Amino acid sequence: MARSTLALLPSAARTASQNSQAVGMEANEKAAHIIIDVTAIAATPSVVPTVEGWDSISESWYSILVGVAITATGTTVLKVGPGVGAVANGAANDYLPNRWRVSMAAADADSMTYSIGANIF
Repeated sequence: MARSTLALLPSAARTASQNSQAVGMEANEKAAHIIIDVTAIAATPSVVPTVEGWDSISESWYSILVGVAITATGTTVLKVGPGVGAVANGAANDYLPNRWRVSMAAADADSMTYSIGANIF
């Protein structure tokens, strides 16, 4: 059962790359399901989601899981956590660091309406 549920990005039409808010993990939280819900598209948009961790020494973000390009309406779930079966572009058998976020890299300026939520375990 999820310990907490977060709204990382509210549903909105977006035409550019976007980063979610940074998430701070509690000591007993190590995993998450990240839910990307696309409800509308215009033309041929494409965004690539990436779960990123924060490195406080270099003060930069690094990739934990790079998802597949999203080009249509529907729901995409990315999973990160110890014991999760690794699936290319979909799930990573890894711990989430103390600070992480979701980055959405837009390939063009076509509009896509989506939200991002997370269930933290």
